[in-house]
Amino acid sequence: MTKNMVKNAAGRIVPTEINGKKVIPYQGVGKYKPDYRKFSPRVATCADYPEDGNKVVPDLKTALLKAGLKDGMTISTHHHFRDGDLIVNEIFKIASEMGVRNLVWFPSASFPCHEPLIKYLEDGTIHHIEGSMNGPLGVFVSEGKMKGTGVLRSHGGRYQAIQDGEVQIDIAILAAPTADAFGNANGVNGPSACGLLGFALADSQYADKVIIVTDNLVDFPCLPWQIHGNYVDYVVRVDKVGIPEKIVSGTTRITKSPDRLLIAEMTAKLCWEAGLIREGYSFQAGAGGISLAISDYFAKYQRENSITASFARGGSNKYLVEMLEEGLVKYILDGQTFDLEGVRSMRENPKHQDTSPFTSYNYHSKGNFASFIDIAILGATEVDINFNANVNTHSDGYLLHGIGGWQNCLFGRNVILPIPLFRNRIPIIRDEVTTLTGPGELIDIIVTERGIAINPRRQDLLDKLKNSQLPIKTIVELKEEAERICGKPQKPQLTDEVVAVVKWVDGTVIDSVYKVKT
Repeated sequence: MTKNMVKNAAGRIVPTEINGKKVIPYQGVGKYKPDYRKFSPRVATCADYPEDGNKVVPDLKTALLKAGLKDGMTISTHHHFRDGDLIVNEIFKIASEMGVRNLVWFPSASFPCHEPLIKYLEDGTIHHIEGSMNGPLGVFVSEGKMKGTGVLRSHGGRYQAIQDGEVQIDIAILAAPTADAFGNANGVNGPSACGLLGFALADSQYADKVIIVTDNLVDFPCLPWQIHGNYVDYVVRVDKVGIPEKIVSGTTRITKSPDRLLIAEMTAKLCWEAGLIREGYSFQAGAGGISLAISDYFAKYQRENSITASFARGGSNKYLVEMLEEGLVKYILDGQTFDLEGVRSMRENPKHQDTSPFTSYNYHSKGNFASFIDIAILGATEVDINFNANVNTHSDGYLLHGIGGWQNCLFGRNVILPIPLFRNRIPIIRDEVTTLTGPGELIDIIVTERGIAINPRRQDLLDKLKNSQLPIKTIVELKEEAERICGKPQKPQLTDEVVAVVKWVDGTVIDSVYKVKT
Protein backbone atom coordinates (compact mmCIF):
# COMPACT_ATOMS: atom_id res chain seq x y z
CA MET A 1 0.00 0.00 0.00
CA THR A 2 2.79 2.43 0.88
CA LYS A 3 6.47 2.30 0.03
CA ASN A 4 9.64 4.37 -0.34
CA MET A 5 9.25 6.57 2.74
CA VAL A 6 11.14 9.88 2.70
CA LYS A 7 11.41 13.00 4.87
CA ASN A 8 9.57 15.97 3.36
CA ALA A 9 10.26 19.71 3.75
CA ALA A 10 8.23 19.77 6.99
CA GLY A 11 10.42 17.04 8.46
CA ARG A 12 7.62 14.45 8.32
CA ILE A 13 8.12 10.92 6.99
CA VAL A 14 5.81 10.31 4.03
CA PRO A 15 5.48 7.75 1.22
CA THR A 16 6.34 8.46 -2.41
CA GLU A 17 3.76 5.97 -3.65
CA ILE A 18 0.17 5.47 -2.48
CA ASN A 19 -2.25 2.83 -3.73
CA GLY A 20 0.06 2.14 -6.67
CA LYS A 21 0.40 5.81 -7.71
CA LYS A 22 3.47 8.02 -7.34
CA VAL A 23 3.02 11.09 -5.15
CA ILE A 24 5.14 14.16 -4.44
CA PRO A 25 6.32 14.93 -0.89
CA TYR A 26 5.55 18.37 0.51
CA GLN A 27 8.16 20.92 -0.58
CA GLY A 28 7.10 23.96 1.44
CA VAL A 29 4.49 26.69 1.11
CA GLY A 30 4.41 27.90 -2.49
CA LYS A 31 7.43 25.83 -3.50
CA TYR A 32 5.77 23.21 -5.72
CA LYS A 33 4.85 24.72 -9.09
CA PRO A 34 2.71 22.65 -11.47
CA ASP A 35 4.01 22.40 -15.04
CA TYR A 36 1.23 20.67 -16.94
CA ARG A 37 -2.21 21.32 -18.41
CA LYS A 38 -5.51 20.65 -16.70
CA PHE A 39 -7.04 17.20 -17.02
CA SER A 40 -9.41 16.91 -19.97
CA PRO A 41 -12.73 15.13 -19.47
CA ARG A 42 -13.99 12.85 -22.20
CA VAL A 43 -15.72 14.49 -25.16
CA ALA A 44 -19.41 13.64 -25.40
CA THR A 45 -21.77 13.94 -28.36
CA CYS A 46 -25.42 14.99 -28.44
CA ALA A 47 -26.02 12.00 -30.72
CA ASP A 48 -25.87 9.75 -27.65
CA TYR A 49 -28.52 11.64 -25.67
CA PRO A 50 -32.31 12.02 -26.05
CA GLU A 51 -33.29 14.80 -28.47
CA ASP A 52 -36.06 15.91 -26.10
CA GLY A 53 -33.54 16.27 -23.25
CA ASN A 54 -35.26 13.70 -21.02
CA LYS A 55 -32.47 11.82 -19.22
CA VAL A 56 -34.67 10.26 -16.54
CA VAL A 57 -34.11 6.53 -15.89
CA PRO A 58 -36.26 4.32 -13.61
CA ASP A 59 -33.94 3.95 -10.62
CA LEU A 60 -30.40 4.28 -9.30
CA LYS A 61 -29.41 0.73 -10.19
CA THR A 62 -30.43 1.34 -13.81
CA ALA A 63 -28.38 4.53 -13.86
CA LEU A 64 -25.32 2.73 -12.45
CA LEU A 65 -25.67 -0.05 -15.01
CA LYS A 66 -26.00 2.44 -17.87
CA ALA A 67 -22.95 4.31 -16.52
CA GLY A 68 -20.97 1.07 -16.77
CA LEU A 69 -20.25 0.42 -13.10
CA LYS A 70 -17.47 -2.15 -12.78
CA ASP A 71 -14.59 -3.28 -10.57
CA GLY A 72 -11.95 -0.72 -9.61
CA MET A 73 -13.90 2.41 -10.56
CA THR A 74 -13.71 5.70 -8.66
CA ILE A 75 -17.13 6.80 -7.38
CA SER A 76 -17.62 10.37 -6.18
CA THR A 77 -20.31 11.96 -4.02
CA HIS A 78 -20.84 15.30 -2.28
CA HIS A 79 -21.67 16.01 1.35
CA HIS A 80 -24.07 18.96 1.31
CA PHE A 81 -26.59 16.87 3.28
CA ARG A 82 -23.87 16.16 5.85
CA ASP A 83 -25.22 13.67 8.42
CA GLY A 84 -28.58 13.62 6.63
CA ASP A 85 -27.33 11.97 3.42
CA LEU A 86 -29.62 9.18 2.15
CA ILE A 87 -27.92 8.27 -1.15
CA VAL A 88 -24.33 7.16 -0.53
CA ASN A 89 -25.13 4.01 1.44
CA GLU A 90 -27.61 2.97 -1.26
CA ILE A 91 -24.96 3.34 -3.99
CA PHE A 92 -22.63 0.84 -2.40
CA LYS A 93 -25.45 -1.48 -1.36
CA ILE A 94 -26.35 -1.76 -5.06
CA ALA A 95 -22.69 -2.21 -6.03
CA SER A 96 -22.26 -4.99 -3.45
CA GLU A 97 -25.39 -6.79 -4.65
CA MET A 98 -24.04 -6.56 -8.22
CA GLY A 99 -20.78 -8.19 -7.10
CA VAL A 100 -18.66 -5.14 -7.97
CA ARG A 101 -15.36 -4.97 -6.08
CA ASN A 102 -12.41 -2.69 -5.26
CA LEU A 103 -14.20 0.61 -5.77
CA VAL A 104 -12.60 3.85 -4.64
CA TRP A 105 -15.00 6.14 -2.79
CA PHE A 106 -14.12 9.80 -3.38
CA PRO A 107 -16.48 11.87 -1.20
CA SER A 108 -16.16 15.58 -0.49
CA ALA A 109 -16.68 14.47 3.13
CA SER A 110 -18.11 11.59 5.15
CA PHE A 111 -20.24 11.57 8.30
CA PRO A 112 -21.42 9.14 10.99
CA CYS A 113 -24.45 8.28 8.82
CA HIS A 114 -22.00 6.47 6.53
CA GLU A 115 -21.08 3.88 9.18
CA PRO A 116 -22.93 1.16 7.13
CA LEU A 117 -20.15 1.45 4.54
CA ILE A 118 -17.83 -0.40 6.90
CA LYS A 119 -19.36 -3.71 5.80
CA TYR A 120 -18.60 -2.82 2.17
CA LEU A 121 -15.01 -1.97 3.12
CA GLU A 122 -14.83 -5.35 4.85
CA ASP A 123 -16.31 -7.37 1.98
CA GLY A 124 -14.14 -5.68 -0.65
CA THR A 125 -16.82 -3.66 -2.42
CA ILE A 126 -14.85 -0.53 -1.43
CA HIS A 127 -11.05 -0.75 -1.55
CA HIS A 128 -10.28 2.61 0.05
CA ILE A 129 -11.57 6.12 0.70
CA GLU A 130 -10.07 9.33 -0.67
CA GLY A 131 -11.89 11.86 1.46
CA SER A 132 -12.51 12.65 5.11
CA MET A 133 -12.84 9.67 7.40
CA ASN A 134 -14.96 10.75 10.34
CA GLY A 135 -16.57 8.98 13.26
CA PRO A 136 -16.81 5.19 12.90
CA LEU A 137 -15.05 5.27 9.51
CA GLY A 138 -12.16 7.15 11.12
CA VAL A 139 -11.83 4.50 13.82
CA PHE A 140 -11.98 1.72 11.22
CA VAL A 141 -9.18 3.27 9.17
CA SER A 142 -7.06 4.23 12.19
CA GLU A 143 -7.05 0.61 13.35
CA GLY A 144 -5.62 -0.50 10.00
CA LYS A 145 -8.72 -2.32 8.78
CA MET A 146 -9.06 -0.65 5.36
CA LYS A 147 -7.43 -2.49 2.45
CA GLY A 148 -5.94 0.59 0.79
CA THR A 149 -4.42 3.80 2.08
CA GLY A 150 -6.76 6.70 2.79
CA VAL A 151 -6.10 10.12 1.29
CA LEU A 152 -7.21 13.30 3.07
CA ARG A 153 -7.59 16.53 1.12
CA SER A 154 -8.95 20.00 1.81
CA HIS A 155 -11.99 21.18 -0.13
CA GLY A 156 -9.72 23.17 -2.40
CA GLY A 157 -7.29 20.27 -2.62
CA ARG A 158 -10.10 18.02 -3.78
CA TYR A 159 -10.96 20.39 -6.63
CA GLN A 160 -7.23 20.63 -7.46
CA ALA A 161 -6.93 16.83 -7.56
CA ILE A 162 -9.86 16.50 -9.97
CA GLN A 163 -8.80 19.43 -12.15
CA ASP A 164 -5.21 18.18 -12.36
CA GLY A 165 -6.18 14.58 -13.12
CA GLU A 166 -4.70 13.29 -9.89
CA VAL A 167 -8.10 11.67 -9.30
CA GLN A 168 -10.11 10.62 -12.33
CA ILE A 169 -13.78 10.08 -11.49
CA ASP A 170 -15.55 7.31 -13.35
CA ILE A 171 -19.04 7.93 -12.00
CA ALA A 172 -20.26 10.94 -9.99
CA ILE A 173 -23.57 10.44 -8.16
CA LEU A 174 -24.85 13.84 -7.09
CA ALA A 175 -27.87 14.24 -4.82
CA ALA A 176 -29.87 17.36 -5.70
CA PRO A 177 -32.90 18.75 -3.87
CA THR A 178 -34.35 19.99 -7.18
CA ALA A 179 -33.62 19.02 -10.80
CA ASP A 180 -35.24 18.86 -14.21
CA ALA A 181 -35.22 15.94 -16.63
CA PHE A 182 -32.25 17.40 -18.51
CA GLY A 183 -30.09 17.37 -15.37
CA ASN A 184 -30.04 21.03 -14.37
CA ALA A 185 -30.06 21.03 -10.57
CA ASN A 186 -29.90 23.21 -7.48
CA GLY A 187 -29.89 22.87 -3.71
CA VAL A 188 -32.00 25.85 -2.72
CA ASN A 189 -35.48 24.61 -3.71
CA GLY A 190 -37.59 21.59 -2.88
CA PRO A 191 -38.53 19.75 0.32
CA SER A 192 -34.93 18.59 0.86
CA ALA A 193 -33.27 21.97 0.17
CA CYS A 194 -29.73 22.01 1.60
CA GLY A 195 -28.31 25.25 0.16
CA LEU A 196 -25.65 25.20 -2.50
CA LEU A 197 -24.09 22.27 -4.42
CA GLY A 198 -20.62 23.76 -4.82
CA PHE A 199 -18.77 20.65 -3.68
CA ALA A 200 -20.33 18.76 -6.60
CA LEU A 201 -19.18 21.25 -9.24
CA ALA A 202 -15.85 19.63 -10.14
CA ASP A 203 -17.45 16.18 -10.13
CA SER A 204 -20.04 17.31 -12.66
CA GLN A 205 -17.43 18.97 -14.87
CA TYR A 206 -14.80 16.23 -14.97
CA ALA A 207 -16.41 12.82 -14.27
CA ASP A 208 -16.82 10.37 -17.15
CA LYS A 209 -20.45 9.78 -16.17
CA VAL A 210 -22.68 11.99 -14.02
CA ILE A 211 -25.90 10.88 -12.33
CA ILE A 212 -28.25 13.39 -10.69
CA VAL A 213 -30.50 11.94 -7.97
CA THR A 214 -33.42 14.11 -6.86
CA ASP A 215 -36.69 13.94 -4.95
CA ASN A 216 -38.09 17.07 -6.60
CA LEU A 217 -38.25 16.72 -10.39
CA VAL A 218 -39.50 19.95 -11.94
CA ASP A 219 -40.24 21.11 -15.47
CA PHE A 220 -37.36 22.44 -17.57
CA PRO A 221 -35.71 24.81 -16.84
CA CYS A 222 -34.76 24.20 -13.21
CA LEU A 223 -33.70 27.66 -12.04
CA PRO A 224 -31.32 28.62 -10.68
CA TRP A 225 -29.10 25.86 -11.98
CA GLN A 226 -26.06 25.23 -9.81
CA ILE A 227 -25.27 22.06 -11.78
CA HIS A 228 -25.64 22.32 -15.56
CA GLY A 229 -27.53 19.56 -17.34
CA ASN A 230 -25.00 19.66 -20.19
CA TYR A 231 -22.65 17.75 -17.89
CA VAL A 232 -25.25 15.17 -16.80
CA ASP A 233 -25.83 11.69 -18.25
CA TYR A 234 -28.76 10.33 -16.22
CA VAL A 235 -31.41 11.63 -13.82
CA VAL A 236 -33.02 9.47 -11.13
CA ARG A 237 -36.06 10.36 -9.08
CA VAL A 238 -36.28 8.91 -5.54
CA ASP A 239 -38.61 9.42 -2.58
CA LYS A 240 -36.07 11.41 -0.55
CA VAL A 241 -32.42 12.39 -1.15
CA GLY A 242 -31.59 13.74 2.28
CA ILE A 243 -32.74 15.05 5.63
CA PRO A 244 -32.17 18.82 5.55
CA GLU A 245 -32.49 19.18 9.34
CA LYS A 246 -29.27 17.16 9.63
CA ILE A 247 -27.11 19.53 7.59
CA VAL A 248 -26.31 21.24 10.90
CA SER A 249 -22.56 21.28 11.61
CA GLY A 250 -21.68 20.70 15.25
CA THR A 251 -23.64 23.30 17.16
CA THR A 252 -25.52 26.27 15.78
CA ARG A 253 -25.82 27.86 19.21
CA ILE A 254 -23.42 30.30 20.78
CA THR A 255 -21.44 28.56 23.50
CA LYS A 256 -22.56 29.00 27.10
CA SER A 257 -19.27 27.76 28.55
CA PRO A 258 -17.63 30.58 30.57
CA ASP A 259 -14.14 29.55 29.41
CA ARG A 260 -15.14 29.41 25.75
CA LEU A 261 -17.04 32.69 25.98
CA LEU A 262 -13.87 34.21 27.42
CA ILE A 263 -11.89 32.86 24.45
CA ALA A 264 -14.41 34.43 22.08
CA GLU A 265 -14.39 37.76 23.90
CA MET A 266 -10.58 37.92 23.93
CA THR A 267 -10.43 37.00 20.23
CA ALA A 268 -12.79 39.82 19.28
CA LYS A 269 -11.03 42.31 21.57
CA LEU A 270 -7.66 41.39 20.06
CA CYS A 271 -9.05 41.93 16.55
CA TRP A 272 -10.43 45.31 17.63
CA GLU A 273 -7.25 46.50 19.35
CA ALA A 274 -5.11 45.34 16.41
CA GLY A 275 -7.27 47.37 14.01
CA LEU A 276 -8.52 44.32 12.13
CA ILE A 277 -12.21 45.18 12.65
CA ARG A 278 -12.55 48.24 10.46
CA GLU A 279 -14.76 49.59 7.70
CA GLY A 280 -14.81 47.16 4.78
CA TYR A 281 -13.03 44.29 6.56
CA SER A 282 -13.85 40.66 5.77
CA PHE A 283 -13.97 37.57 7.93
CA GLN A 284 -14.63 33.86 7.97
CA ALA A 285 -15.92 31.98 11.00
CA GLY A 286 -17.37 28.51 11.36
CA ALA A 287 -20.52 27.18 12.99
CA GLY A 288 -19.02 25.96 16.27
CA GLY A 289 -20.03 27.50 19.58
CA ILE A 290 -16.86 29.60 19.98
CA SER A 291 -16.91 30.80 16.37
CA LEU A 292 -20.54 31.87 16.66
CA ALA A 293 -19.76 33.79 19.83
CA ILE A 294 -16.86 35.53 18.08
CA SER A 295 -19.14 36.58 15.21
CA ASP A 296 -21.59 37.93 17.79
CA TYR A 297 -18.84 40.01 19.41
CA PHE A 298 -17.75 41.26 15.96
CA ALA A 299 -21.34 42.40 15.38
CA LYS A 300 -21.34 44.34 18.68
CA TYR A 301 -18.12 46.18 17.77
CA GLN A 302 -19.58 46.98 14.37
CA ARG A 303 -22.85 48.34 15.77
CA GLU A 304 -21.08 50.47 18.36
CA ASN A 305 -18.72 51.93 15.77
CA SER A 306 -20.96 52.04 12.64
CA ILE A 307 -18.74 49.58 10.76
CA THR A 308 -19.89 47.47 7.80
CA ALA A 309 -17.96 44.38 6.73
CA SER A 310 -17.47 43.99 2.98
CA PHE A 311 -18.20 40.28 3.02
CA ALA A 312 -18.27 37.22 5.22
CA ARG A 313 -17.20 33.81 4.04
CA GLY A 314 -19.54 30.97 4.99
CA GLY A 315 -20.48 28.21 6.07
CA SER A 316 -23.56 30.25 6.62
CA ASN A 317 -25.79 30.06 9.66
CA LYS A 318 -28.61 32.09 11.19
CA TYR A 319 -26.20 34.43 12.99
CA LEU A 320 -24.38 35.32 9.78
CA VAL A 321 -27.71 35.73 8.01
CA GLU A 322 -28.85 38.14 10.75
CA MET A 323 -25.70 40.22 10.21
CA LEU A 324 -26.42 40.35 6.46
CA GLU A 325 -30.06 41.32 6.95
CA GLU A 326 -29.12 43.96 9.55
CA GLY A 327 -26.67 45.52 7.10
CA LEU A 328 -23.55 44.69 9.14
CA VAL A 329 -22.25 42.59 6.23
CA LYS A 330 -22.69 43.52 2.57
CA TYR A 331 -22.40 39.99 1.17
CA ILE A 332 -22.15 36.38 2.24
CA LEU A 333 -19.93 34.29 -0.03
CA ASP A 334 -21.14 30.86 1.00
CA GLY A 335 -19.17 27.64 0.69
CA GLN A 336 -21.69 25.40 2.46
CA THR A 337 -24.86 25.93 4.40
CA PHE A 338 -24.94 24.99 8.09
CA ASP A 339 -28.61 25.49 8.94
CA LEU A 340 -32.01 26.06 7.37
CA GLU A 341 -31.88 29.83 7.86
CA GLY A 342 -28.80 29.78 5.64
CA VAL A 343 -30.77 27.84 3.03
CA ARG A 344 -33.63 30.33 3.16
CA SER A 345 -31.31 33.30 2.87
CA MET A 346 -29.47 31.88 -0.11
CA ARG A 347 -32.76 31.19 -1.87
CA GLU A 348 -34.20 34.67 -1.21
CA ASN A 349 -31.30 37.12 -0.99
CA PRO A 350 -29.12 37.88 -4.03
CA LYS A 351 -26.45 39.21 -1.67
CA HIS A 352 -26.09 35.68 -0.26
CA GLN A 353 -24.04 34.08 -3.03
CA ASP A 354 -23.26 30.40 -3.46
CA THR A 355 -19.61 29.66 -4.29
CA SER A 356 -17.50 26.60 -5.04
CA PRO A 357 -14.07 25.28 -4.05
CA PHE A 358 -12.78 26.55 -7.42
CA THR A 359 -13.55 30.19 -6.68
CA SER A 360 -12.88 29.99 -2.95
CA TYR A 361 -10.02 27.61 -2.36
CA ASN A 362 -8.36 25.99 -5.41
CA TYR A 363 -4.59 26.60 -5.08
CA HIS A 364 -3.92 25.62 -8.68
CA SER A 365 -5.78 28.62 -10.07
CA LYS A 366 -5.05 32.28 -10.76
CA GLY A 367 -5.95 33.29 -7.21
CA ASN A 368 -8.90 32.50 -4.93
CA PHE A 369 -11.12 34.20 -2.36
CA ALA A 370 -9.36 32.72 0.68
CA SER A 371 -6.47 35.18 0.42
CA PHE A 372 -8.90 38.14 0.53
CA ILE A 373 -10.07 37.35 4.07
CA ASP A 374 -8.85 39.77 6.74
CA ILE A 375 -9.75 37.55 9.72
CA ALA A 376 -9.95 33.76 9.42
CA ILE A 377 -11.24 32.03 12.55
CA LEU A 378 -10.32 28.33 12.59
CA GLY A 379 -10.07 25.48 15.10
CA ALA A 380 -7.56 22.71 15.80
CA THR A 381 -7.23 19.53 17.81
CA GLU A 382 -3.55 20.25 18.52
CA VAL A 383 -0.99 23.02 18.05
CA ASP A 384 2.74 22.76 18.70
CA ILE A 385 5.34 25.27 19.89
CA ASN A 386 6.15 26.11 16.27
CA PHE A 387 2.47 26.98 15.60
CA ASN A 388 2.00 23.88 13.41
CA ALA A 389 -1.55 22.61 13.71
CA ASN A 390 -3.45 19.33 13.49
CA VAL A 391 -7.14 19.05 12.63
CA ASN A 392 -7.22 15.41 11.46
CA THR A 393 -6.35 13.29 14.47
CA HIS A 394 -6.79 13.59 18.18
CA SER A 395 -3.86 13.20 20.53
CA ASP A 396 -4.53 9.46 20.70
CA GLY A 397 -3.81 9.22 16.97
CA TYR A 398 -7.35 8.35 15.86
CA LEU A 399 -8.67 9.90 12.64
CA LEU A 400 -11.75 11.81 13.70
CA HIS A 401 -11.87 14.90 11.46
CA GLY A 402 -11.60 15.81 7.81
CA ILE A 403 -9.77 18.91 6.62
CA GLY A 404 -12.66 20.77 5.01
CA GLY A 405 -11.62 24.27 3.98
CA TRP A 406 -9.27 24.62 6.96
CA GLN A 407 -5.97 24.39 5.02
CA ASN A 408 -7.25 26.76 2.35
CA CYS A 409 -8.21 29.41 4.90
CA LEU A 410 -4.64 29.51 6.22
CA PHE A 411 -3.93 31.90 3.35
CA GLY A 412 -6.12 34.56 4.96
CA ARG A 413 -4.38 37.73 6.10
CA ASN A 414 -4.77 37.06 9.83
CA VAL A 415 -5.32 33.44 10.84
CA ILE A 416 -6.57 32.97 14.40
CA LEU A 417 -7.10 29.69 16.26
CA PRO A 418 -9.35 30.22 19.31
CA ILE A 419 -8.95 26.95 21.22
CA PRO A 420 -9.13 25.79 24.85
CA LEU A 421 -5.78 25.23 26.53
CA PHE A 422 -6.81 21.64 27.24
CA ARG A 423 -9.70 19.26 26.56
CA ASN A 424 -10.59 16.47 28.97
CA ARG A 425 -7.42 17.24 30.93
CA ILE A 426 -5.30 16.76 27.78
CA PRO A 427 -3.15 19.77 26.78
CA ILE A 428 -3.79 21.07 23.27
CA ILE A 429 -0.38 22.73 22.86
CA ARG A 430 2.34 20.11 22.37
CA ASP A 431 6.04 19.88 21.62
CA GLU A 432 5.06 18.39 18.28
CA VAL A 433 1.66 17.73 16.73
CA THR A 434 0.60 14.11 16.23
CA THR A 435 -0.37 14.85 12.63
CA LEU A 436 0.64 17.92 10.64
CA THR A 437 -2.29 19.42 8.74
CA GLY A 438 -1.00 22.97 8.31
CA PRO A 439 2.41 24.64 8.75
CA GLY A 440 2.94 27.14 11.54
CA GLU A 441 4.28 29.83 9.24
CA LEU A 442 0.66 30.42 8.12
CA ILE A 443 -0.89 30.56 11.61
CA ASP A 444 -0.74 33.95 13.28
CA ILE A 445 -2.50 33.86 16.65
CA ILE A 446 -3.52 31.25 19.22
CA VAL A 447 -6.18 32.39 21.70
CA THR A 448 -6.86 30.32 24.83
CA GLU A 449 -8.78 31.07 28.01
CA ARG A 450 -5.44 31.49 29.84
CA GLY A 451 -3.55 33.61 27.35
CA ILE A 452 -2.82 34.58 23.77
CA ALA A 453 0.24 33.60 21.74
CA ILE A 454 1.22 35.59 18.64
CA ASN A 455 3.51 34.02 16.07
CA PRO A 456 6.91 35.78 16.28
CA ARG A 457 6.73 36.15 12.49
CA ARG A 458 3.96 38.73 13.05
CA GLN A 459 6.01 41.53 14.56
CA ASP A 460 3.41 43.97 13.22
CA LEU A 461 0.75 42.45 15.47
CA LEU A 462 3.11 42.30 18.43
CA ASP A 463 3.87 46.02 17.97
CA LYS A 464 0.17 46.95 17.74
CA LEU A 465 -0.64 45.03 20.92
CA LYS A 466 2.43 45.87 23.01
CA ASN A 467 0.40 48.15 25.32
CA SER A 468 -2.67 45.91 25.40
CA GLN A 469 -4.14 44.66 28.66
CA LEU A 470 -4.79 41.31 26.97
CA PRO A 471 -2.77 38.38 28.42
CA ILE A 472 -0.13 38.11 25.66
CA LYS A 473 2.24 35.20 26.31
CA THR A 474 4.63 33.04 24.33
CA ILE A 475 3.34 29.75 23.03
CA VAL A 476 5.92 27.95 25.20
CA GLU A 477 4.49 29.69 28.27
CA LEU A 478 1.01 28.50 27.34
CA LYS A 479 2.28 24.94 26.83
CA GLU A 480 4.03 24.96 30.23
CA GLU A 481 0.92 26.32 31.95
CA ALA A 482 -1.21 23.53 30.47
CA GLU A 483 1.29 20.94 31.65
CA ARG A 484 1.36 22.40 35.17
CA ILE A 485 -2.40 21.91 35.32
CA CYS A 486 -2.75 18.59 33.46
CA GLY A 487 0.69 17.02 33.49
CA LYS A 488 2.83 16.27 30.45
CA PRO A 489 0.71 14.44 27.84
CA GLN A 490 1.60 10.95 26.72
CA LYS A 491 2.43 10.29 23.10
CA PRO A 492 -0.10 8.19 21.17
CA GLN A 493 0.64 4.50 20.75
CA LEU A 494 1.18 4.10 17.01
CA THR A 495 2.74 1.51 14.72
CA ASP A 496 4.90 2.31 11.68
CA GLU A 497 2.10 1.32 9.26
CA VAL A 498 0.71 4.22 7.24
CA VAL A 499 -3.11 4.03 7.05
CA ALA A 500 -3.70 7.43 5.42
CA VAL A 501 -1.88 10.49 4.18
CA VAL A 502 -2.64 14.20 4.42
CA LYS A 503 -2.30 16.18 1.21
CA TRP A 504 -1.33 19.83 1.22
CA VAL A 505 -3.31 22.34 -0.91
CA ASP A 506 -0.99 21.83 -3.89
CA GLY A 507 -1.40 18.04 -3.97
CA THR A 508 1.89 17.21 -2.25
CA VAL A 509 1.97 14.92 0.82
CA ILE A 510 2.46 16.88 4.04
CA ASP A 511 2.15 14.02 6.55
CA SER A 512 1.33 10.39 7.19
CA VAL A 513 -1.32 9.00 9.54
CA TYR A 514 -0.22 5.83 11.32
CA LYS A 515 -2.12 2.81 12.56
CA VAL A 516 -3.12 3.00 16.21
CA LYS A 517 -1.98 0.16 18.45
CA THR A 518 -5.04 -1.64 19.81
